Amino acid sequence: MQTITNKIAFTAPHAAAAEAGMDILKQGGTATEAMVTAAAVISVVYPHMNSIGGDGFWLIHNVGDEQPLAIDACGSAPNDTSAYAGLAEFPTRGGKACLTGAATVAGWAKALANDSHAQLPLSRLLAAAIAFAEDGIEVTASLQAAVAKVLAEPVVPESFKALYAPQGKPIVAGEVFKNPQLANTLKTLAEKGLDDFYQGVIGEKIAAALTQVNSPITAADHNATEANVVEPLSVKLNGLRCFNLPAPTQGVHSLQILAQVEQLKQHAETEADWAHLIVEATKQAFAERSHILACPSSVPAGYHAALSEPSLSEKAKQIDIQQAKPWPFVSEHGDTVWMGARDKNGQLVSFIQSVYWEFGSAEVLNGLGFTWNNRGISFSLEEGDINALAPGKKPRHTLNPAMALFNNGNRLSYGTMGGEGQPQTQAAVFSRFVWQRKSLKAAVAEGRWLLGRTWGDNSNDLKVEADLAERIGDELTRRGHKWQVVPACNEMMGHAGAIWDDQRELDAATDPRSDGGAFVASSVE
Repeated sequence: MQTITNKIAFTAPHAAAAEAGMDILKQGGTATEAMVTAAAVISVVYPHMNSIGGDGFWLIHNVGDEQPLAIDACGSAPNDTSAYAGLAEFPTRGGKACLTGAATVAGWAKALANDSHAQLPLSRLLAAAIAFAEDGIEVTASLQAAVAKVLAEPVVPESFKALYAPQGKPIVAGEVFKNPQLANTLKTLAEKGLDDFYQGVIGEKIAAALTQVNSPITAADHNATEANVVEPLSVKLNGLRCFNLPAPTQGVHSLQILAQVEQLKQHAETEADWAHLIVEATKQAFAERSHILACPSSVPAGYHAALSEPSLSEKAKQIDIQQAKPWPFVSEHGDTVWMGARDKNGQLVSFIQSVYWEFGSAEVLNGLGFTWNNRGISFSLEEGDINALAPGKKPRHTLNPAMALFNNGNRLSYGTMGGEGQPQTQAAVFSRFVWQRKSLKAAVAEGRWLLGRTWGDNSNDLKVEADLAERIGDELTRRGHKWQVVPACNEMMGHAGAIWDDQRELDAATDPRSDGGAFVASSVE
């Protein structure tokens, strides 16, 4: 941690995105502008984790504001969903998996429009992403593994093979991978504006490409895609308020977990106590998911009461600090990137962007160079389910960026990728840093656990990294947890990150499980 003037910071799970964001901040750009730059870059360098064909969510806090600005950039189902009537399950890859719109670019535009200090031209904000797509990126081990996983599936779109396994040779770690079609797409957006993604030349190409692969998304559906400013969820803890995104995200469960843990943290004396407590709080929160979490238009009254003091206290009372409860829940997974930024004026951003599964639908849109999301397969096909597919509806989302505002003016921006691991990892990072008083780096890097499923994994049990398991495994078993050990520093646990601003000093951390970078510096104008 270093004391600086004109403090700026950026963290991302890929160093290229973090560096590009820092470059904008050093030139005097805002945190929002830097995040748009990094969001574009990371869609190029980490294409398995996110894409401009996906969704995004924002929390943006300006010094002096009572709460952060929240932006929901989540796509919706098309007006005609009849193609899925009678199906037992959704196709997970290909055109029929392209079931919901892609709103992340609309979110970029909405964030910039709500930033009164944003003034850099779009050509500057997208320049780094264009260069990476044009000149090439070094393939990471993570990208190679994700490509191999998709290619091993029963159904693989030909467009995916053409881009990521040309002439039948999958891209491999260390080689240079270029995507000139994506470079051209980004160049057009830089020239014509972000709205072109929906109503312009690029919008027309997207609509035509989706029709070509038999997606139910029409040109009218795509044209109507938008991002919205929404009221953030919050919960009061001792000395601070924690914020997250409302439905359709699982932000409500992230806040439920933290509130339960705070009520019982006096019982947590050991590393095993903290892990057990967070796991049990996760079970209490996730048990409600099928009943309260869905599109904002479909959530029941219970959703709005989920963060009330009586509800949270009742959940906390159900936790036995010495005994694990059974875990019968059916899990979901997802791929995501979380990034954080702080500019010279103190604007703080927590941002998340995703395509759901690795590479989403794996359908690379013709002539455009990016994959479309498959977030819509998180809908239910069961009649009467609050998350049931319906025209214009938003699917249940695992995405949820987090932020904490302390009563003394200190602030924490934090988050992670990792499907159902997101609320759990957020709780682990928060509790380690705020309550256990570990360093920000340690809070992010130390051994973690995951209850349920995350990206690239199909099991639903409790998984514990080997280094942590060595210390607490016996105690978890004694308390009745059914768990398995996984290798230490495992990407399965997600890519976490955080920025801490205590008004005098600034700190940033990235996850050693990623290819990330976390930087703190002084701005240069």
